[in-house]
Amino acid sequence: MTLKRQEDLRARKVIAQQDYDIAVANAKKSQAATEAAQVNLDFCFIKSPINGRIGLRNVDVGNLVGPSSSTLVTIQGLDPIYSDFTVAENDLPLVRKYLGGPNVKVETSLADGSITPRVGDLYFIDHAVQPGSGTVKARGVTPNPDRALWPSEFVLVRLILDTLKDATLVPAQAVQISQGGPFVFVVKSDNTVELRPVTPGQRQQGDLAVIESGVKPDETVVVTGQLALAPGAKIAPQPYVSQTPSTPDRTAASKSPTSYE
Repeated sequence: MTLKRQEDLRARKVIAQQDYDIAVANAKKSQAATEAAQVNLDFCFIKSPINGRIGLRNVDVGNLVGPSSSTLVTIQGLDPIYSDFTVAENDLPLVRKYLGGPNVKVETSLADGSITPRVGDLYFIDHAVQPGSGTVKARGVTPNPDRALWPSEFVLVRLILDTLKDATLVPAQAVQISQGGPFVFVVKSDNTVELRPVTPGQRQQGDLAVIESGVKPDETVVVTGQLALAPGAKIAPQPYVSQTPSTPDRTAASKSPTSYE
């Protein structure tokens, strides 16, 4: 109020500059005192820096607390939520190859399949392998708007490194290993089999594996009974039925060869 009156008088040039400067200084002093009082008032309350769900409090009204006191209460953030998992040491070179890539994602779901798997981002990967377990700690951050994922519960985590377009998939047990390397038996039009060297890629969800080269999408491969076969042997193909149900894979769009046993 005083500063406003002095400003009006100053505009009409009826007060000295010194009087106006004193009024400005007093106004700033009052503002500083108000802000200091607000800080002291804020110290009367404890506010959470995050949104989340509060746990059981460790103190009650009337308890004496101070800087050395134990934690008053624990608050867990729920949206987004962290998913902690480990990466095996043997898989680390493959993971490092794709780190920082645009397709690196973390898919989190519940073991009972009660929620649709939700995709988040890779938030952190540790700088060293754990000596005892031979694994590297990693963490994903996942959207959880419906609070379906709960802190400290066990979840299923898939680390998605890349997305393969029009990938060729076969049942993983169709791929055999010989002294010459990985191979599959391909069924020809006359029902004889041909030994075909292949370059297998990443194994996918369920019992499927990517074949990078060696098999075409419209060819038929043998899934079981390979030990009894030799190149040129004639077989009676039967449709193969997977022993473990699987959900649609989100990391590879499949154009699978026909599989027979």
